[in-house]
Amino acid sequence: MRKYLKPSVFWLFIFIPITIILEKKSVEDSLIFFSAALSIIPIAKLIGESTENLAHYTGDAIGGLLNATFGNAPELIIAIIALNAGMYQMVLASIAGAILANLLLATGVAFFIGGIKHRIQEYNPVTIHTYNSMMFLAVCSIIIPSAFHRFFIVNMGDVYKDNESSLNILLAIGLLVAYASYLFFMIKTHPDLFKSINKNADNRLGEEHKPWSKEKAIGALVAASVTAAFMSEILVGAAEGTGKELGMTPAFIGIVFVAVIGGAAESLSAIAMGAKNKVDLTIGIALGSSIQIALFVTPLLILLSFFIGPQPMFLNFNRAETGAMFMAVLLTTVVSNDGTSNWYKGIQMITLYMLIALLFYFIPEQT
Repeated sequence: MRKYLKPSVFWLFIFIPITIILEKKSVEDSLIFFSAALSIIPIAKLIGESTENLAHYTGDAIGGLLNATFGNAPELIIAIIALNAGMYQMVLASIAGAILANLLLATGVAFFIGGIKHRIQEYNPVTIHTYNSMMFLAVCSIIIPSAFHRFFIVNMGDVYKDNESSLNILLAIGLLVAYASYLFFMIKTHPDLFKSINKNADNRLGEEHKPWSKEKAIGALVAASVTAAFMSEILVGAAEGTGKELGMTPAFIGIVFVAVIGGAAESLSAIAMGAKNKVDLTIGIALGSSIQIALFVTPLLILLSFFIGPQPMFLNFNRAETGAMFMAVLLTTVVSNDGTSNWYKGIQMITLYMLIALLFYFIPEQT
C-alpha cells in the first residue's frame, strides 16, 4: 500500500478528467491549456518507461527511434488540427520550436543533470556525427524554400506562385525519401554504427525489477501515445485563446509552449536517460526526434495541407526561425561531436534556448 501512497508524477493523471470537465464547462482557455499541459506530463513519463523497457529488447538506437516516433504523435496531432484550422503561423512555429526544444532544451538538461551525477559521460561519436549531418540537411531543406519565398514571392508578387508550389511538393517528396533512407541505414545496413559504447550505464531497471514483456511495453506505449494525442487536441484548441489572454503572439505560443508540451514525452525520456548515464539513448531520442520532425513530419504536413487545409502550406519560415534553427544545429554539432558530455555543455545549450525564447517573446506579431 505504501508503494501507491508514495508521491509520484503519475498522480498528475487526475488532470485528464479535470481538463475534460473544464473544456465542457467552457472556462477560460488558459485554465484548459495549462490543465492539459499538466496531464501530458505523466503520459510522457509512461512513454519513457515503456520505451526504456522496450529498449532492453531492441537496443538503444531502435529504442530511441520508437520513443521519438511515439513521442512525436502529440506534435503531429497538434499540427494537423492547426493545419485544418488554417493556423499556418502556429504550425510553422511549432515545427521550429519542436526542433529547438529537442536539440537545445532536452539535450541540454540531460547533459546538465547527467553531468552533475557522473561528471564526464561518453557516447558513440559515430552516431552523433550521423545525427548532426542529418540535422544540417534538415535545416538546409527548411532554409531553401523560405529563401525562395522571401526573394521571389515577397518581392515579385504571385508571378512565381506555381514555382513555389512545385518546389515545396518536390522538396517534401525528397525529404521523405531521405528519411526512409536514414531508417534503412540505421536499422538494416549499418545498425552497428548506432550501438551504445557506455558499459557503465546506470542499469537500475534490471536491479529493481525485471523488464516488462514486449507485449506490455508495446501496449503501454501505444495506449500512452493515443492518450497524449487526445489531450494534445484539447491543448491546441485552447492555445490561441491562451495567447490572447496572456498577451503572447501565436509564434511565441507555438515555438515555446506548444512545442515544449507537445514534445514532453521524448524530452522527459531523454532527460531520464541522461540521468541514468544512458547518453546514447538520450542522443537517439532527442536528435532522432528532431530528425523525424524535420524529415518526416514537416514534409507530411506540406502534402496534407493540399487536402485538409484551407490552402496549401509552404515552408515560409521567417528569418528569426531559420536563424534560430541554424544556430541550434551549429551549437549542437560543436558541443557534441567529441562524443563526451558534461554539465557545462548542458548549460551552454540551455542558455542558447533561453536567449532564442526571449527573442520570440519580444518579436511583435506579424500580420
